[in-house]
Amino acid sequence: MPTESVRNIFAENPRQQYRLIHDIYVQLQDGDSRLLRQFDLTGSQYAVLLHLDDSQGQRLIRISERLLLARSTITRIVDQLQHKGLVERIADHDDRRAQRVLLTPAGHKRREAARAAHDQSLQHRLQMLNSDEHEQLHSLLMKVSKGLDSHLRANGFES
Repeated sequence: MPTESVRNIFAENPRQQYRLIHDIYVQLQDGDSRLLRQFDLTGSQYAVLLHLDDSQGQRLIRISERLLLARSTITRIVDQLQHKGLVERIADHDDRRAQRVLLTPAGHKRREAARAAHDQSLQHRLQMLNSDEHEQLHSLLMKVSKGLDSHLRANGFES
């Protein structure tokens, strides 16, 4: 059992906190990858499907911005999803140069099935926390997120 001074050193060391957050992220990503294989999806493909509006679709550039991925990467992911019959490209009625990505009925069905399984998986993977701990974690993560966002904006970066 760590002594109080060891706990305080850990709590005050940003590098160790960053590493812990990173390690948790890697564990969550690994769990997601394993789960999404059942649906013949990668994590990036699933993220794109989640960002598509059921009726209007989404512009490629907007997906790129929201997922912080290069346009060429989004184009490749959309190509893969289109090949699987999960999305289609349509002309953007507001800008003839742009394309929108729209879910097909099969894409909607796959996305909803994957989302339900993902939600269930997250509940299972995070069951070690009780209700109060979930609220505390949410509050702390929101505080960190807002702080990081403010820091990026103060340094000239959009988030």
